[in-house]
Amino acid sequence: MMKFAGYSLGVSFAPIGSNVFAKSFRFPIVGSIYRGNLRSSRLFSASCWREQSNGKNGVVAKQYLPPWFSVAPMMDWTDNHYRTLARLISKHAWLYTEMIAAETIVHQKDNLDRFLAYSPDQHPIVLQIGGYIENLAKATELANAYCYDEINLNCGCPSPRVAGHGCFGVSLMLDPKFVAEAMSAIAANTNVPVSVKCRIGVDDHDSYDQLCDFIYNVSSFSPTKHFIIHSRKALLNGISPAENRNIPPLKYEYFYGLLRDFPDLTFTINGGISGIDEVNAAREAGAHGVMLGRAAYNNPWHILGHVDTAIYGAPRSGLTRRQVLKKYQVYGDSVLGKYGHKPTVRDIVKPLLNLFHSAPGNGLWKRKADAAFRSCTTIESFFEETLVAIPDLVLDSSAVEPPPGRGDLFANIDSLLPPPYRTREEEIVLCA
Repeated sequence: MMKFAGYSLGVSFAPIGSNVFAKSFRFPIVGSIYRGNLRSSRLFSASCWREQSNGKNGVVAKQYLPPWFSVAPMMDWTDNHYRTLARLISKHAWLYTEMIAAETIVHQKDNLDRFLAYSPDQHPIVLQIGGYIENLAKATELANAYCYDEINLNCGCPSPRVAGHGCFGVSLMLDPKFVAEAMSAIAANTNVPVSVKCRIGVDDHDSYDQLCDFIYNVSSFSPTKHFIIHSRKALLNGISPAENRNIPPLKYEYFYGLLRDFPDLTFTINGGISGIDEVNAAREAGAHGVMLGRAAYNNPWHILGHVDTAIYGAPRSGLTRRQVLKKYQVYGDSVLGKYGHKPTVRDIVKPLLNLFHSAPGNGLWKRKADAAFRSCTTIESFFEETLVAIPDLVLDSSAVEPPPGRGDLFANIDSLLPPPYRTREEEIVLCA
């Protein structure tokens, strides 16, 4: 059964490896024509929006496969640089921005490109925001110019930088009325789908019925029909965000209970899933979509490199890491120092540091990278200094079979489901 009715099936992409250059030294120098083409490609902006929509303030019809696989929004991690790398590796994975405060968007409305602009190649892409209701409405309206494919509200982050402010993050799960009003305000100012990312509970507010109350109220009193569920609760006092990703136990039975009790909604599972086998197992058990976070960041080649084939059924592209790096070099040098001293070589290279995860030469590559950060002023020179550490066999091999994972992770989930949820109204009828 197709749950992602809002997303069109059928997609046409140019092959990522369509421009192949002959080797030169460890890394080929890209020709001036190719460099010029990339430099002239425009970031999505207000003029782009008007141009694509013929002046109509509405979303442009796009054809993307549904978000069966997505990369989680991660503060300080899923920035423009990482998303550029991710899209070079996978054409179909759905990408999320870092969480951006609505107040930042509103107060920086004369400098929005710095926060919202991205290459059109990054589609499909979701903007995650948080903030006060009046600013959420304004921020959404301002973000329309950038053609995001969905707007997501952060109701799941346990970081004190987020949750402690009370207007975004996991503490919002304690106030479903606010979330419903916020989602209504967001939806009223955009024509793209809206969604909520949340946990299964907060502190001692962690029963299955309390989770269902949250889902029921938000979906009943707002247009929200898609929920991304991190299958752990959050503990707001005494542990760090990193510990919040490991200490609270995973309760996948809560997620699959939601699938049973809210058949008209769409749910994406998140938390503790670290490989392609587990993604497919989650979907086979009924999940409409699967979201990975640090697994996709820490091992991009062996995760994202298999998304298109193993999850979306696309034929193998033969893409190699050398081809990815060639294109990333052009991107990196085109944005280097775009905002004064930022981004730096280190900023741009940061997402690449895990590209050779567990491959021969990886350790030496990282040591050379540490030294090159102190001397290199371009991405091209950085690669010339460091890629000698990586054997040609690694650079020129495509992703083969994905590493084996826990394919039986959800095998017995049906026997673990909590009792069916009943709304307050249903309980009153049953007791009458």
